[in-house]
Amino acid sequence: MAANLKLPNQGRIFPALVFLLSGILACTELADPEGVQRYRFENPPHFPEPTYTFGNNSVSEKGFKLGKALFFDPRLSRDGSVACANCHIQAHAFADSWLHPFSIGVDDRKGTRNAPPLFNLAFQKEFFWDGGVTHLDFTPITAIESPVEMDEHFGNVVQKLRVHRDYPERFEDAFGIRKITGPYVLHALSQFMVMMVSADSRYDRWVLGDPSALDAEEVEGLTLFRKHCGSCHTEPLFSDLSYRNNGIQADIIDFGREIITEQQEDRGKFKVPSLRNIAVTSPYMHNAAFRTLEEVLDHYSSGVNYHTTLDPALVTKGRPGIPLDLAEKQKIITFLEALTDSSFLKNPLFFQSDEM
Repeated sequence: MAANLKLPNQGRIFPALVFLLSGILACTELADPEGVQRYRFENPPHFPEPTYTFGNNSVSEKGFKLGKALFFDPRLSRDGSVACANCHIQAHAFADSWLHPFSIGVDDRKGTRNAPPLFNLAFQKEFFWDGGVTHLDFTPITAIESPVEMDEHFGNVVQKLRVHRDYPERFEDAFGIRKITGPYVLHALSQFMVMMVSADSRYDRWVLGDPSALDAEEVEGLTLFRKHCGSCHTEPLFSDLSYRNNGIQADIIDFGREIITEQQEDRGKFKVPSLRNIAVTSPYMHNAAFRTLEEVLDHYSSGVNYHTTLDPALVTKGRPGIPLDLAEKQKIITFLEALTDSSFLKNPLFFQSDEM
């Protein structure tokens, strides 16, 4: 099934849009030579409206930098050995690398699922593979208190920050509070994470009016992608944010969404991941089953396991799987590689600083 999204570019340049966007960028540079504008959330013009509650926690420079310090600080873990950044690496779109198929926590404990990438979080209402958290502000608590990740009580984290030499002053500067409290710790981390917007791949440039951003094979791959993959990985986020059983488990040992809903019809269902930056986020699937995109497409064409909860989109003429020949697979992969956002992967805004 093709995606329903109607994109502005079907082979034509829209000069007015390009001129408008370039004018906005030029004004930003002239009006804000110190770069303060970088610390304001800006919605990409072809994206939906964000779902994050900015009314309760708008981004500021001091709040963002405080959140970044916390993101890279191993004090959030029980033994001071694990930071958020251990499992969320910028060069891998804030996912883990293929060297760590599952999260590695304190005492070298292994998790049971692949660490997902972090970007475009401001447009999501539920988080993690099973959607067990329903607001971005609360996602860090899950990692902090997980016995196989940071293995720390959130209250202990707050106390460690209160007695730190620098954090109390930084929280006061960012939020105007005299004593650090849990909600403001979470607000600071969210200010850092909501700014992780990935919307500048060659695909995005093509959508915004540059027909040269994708070559003929990539456009052909996009057409095939929309036909075979777009019903789940809908543009522009490249996920419909639903939960589906994609037949990855021969025998379902991780119940996925059912653990949260306690509904048997959700057994083996996991959140549809975004395919943005997919070329740098190997391994793939919640259980890190595949290391290459070729293996992923081989799964969908001939390796789908049947379950009663298998997504109907993965059934063709009564049989599990999506028929794809080798040439079609390669063209789809060629397009998927055009979803890499190099400016996001190398954005110095997210680099670890020496401030703490």
